[in-house]
Amino acid sequence: MGLFDMFKGDKAFELTPYSIFVTSMLYIIAADGEINENEIGQLIATVGGNQAKGVDLNELLKGASKYIKSTKVDDFLGEAASKLNKPQQICILINIIDTLFADGNAAKEEQEMFAKFLSAFGETEDSFATHFETIVTKNKKSVFFS
Repeated sequence: MGLFDMFKGDKAFELTPYSIFVTSMLYIIAADGEINENEIGQLIATVGGNQAKGVDLNELLKGASKYIKSTKVDDFLGEAASKLNKPQQICILINIIDTLFADGNAAKEEQEMFAKFLSAFGETEDSFATHFETIVTKNKKSVFFS
């Protein structure tokens, strides 16, 4: 922290595996240009509400929100991918694809954003297909009414 940084009042946003998870979710829900109340509810339910091991979720969301406004997703992914192990990457991918389909439809911008995450985490549509099919099945409630 530089001498004059103390006047800014904000400390730098640290990319930890958990903050990367939360930030990834924000990038995805903001991909179509709007964030609605349902998406915020889904985000909070997905990232663990206020029970996330000693993490102040409100502060984390505030920091992540500022971060996504000032950092291009490609720059974020370049840094984030190297800070995550493979299970963490897969967990993020599964959660963001589940969030995309929570409203039953993934906008073109959301699909493009997801493709960037897949690529950055070393996955392809083929390698991720089993996870994708599981999420589609999970969200297909029509099976109970046919």
